[in-house]
Amino acid sequence: MLTYRAMYKFLEEGVHGEVLDFPGAITAGSDLDDTRSLLAGALVDMAETCLLHGEALPIPDPNCTDPDADLEEPIHLLLSAAHRVTVTADRITS
Repeated sequence: MLTYRAMYKFLEEGVHGEVLDFPGAITAGSDLDDTRSLLAGALVDMAETCLLHGEALPIPDPNCTDPDADLEEPIHLLLSAAHRVTVTADRITS
């Protein structure tokens, strides 16, 4: 599990959310709960994109902050691995 730093800014139109130490993980929603959910999805999408391109994930920076944020909190990226296995049978002919 990697723990990054999320920030939220309350605007008239809704809530802006951004992962401060993971560039590109940014979103906006109608309220805080909506934005939290969307930001979690954006973080997963950005992490998957990095890995698919063979890039390293950004190193979390617990000291990262934004003075314009109305709320900052940790956001966790849970990493999991899966295997795709294909089994083929060789035919023996005589």
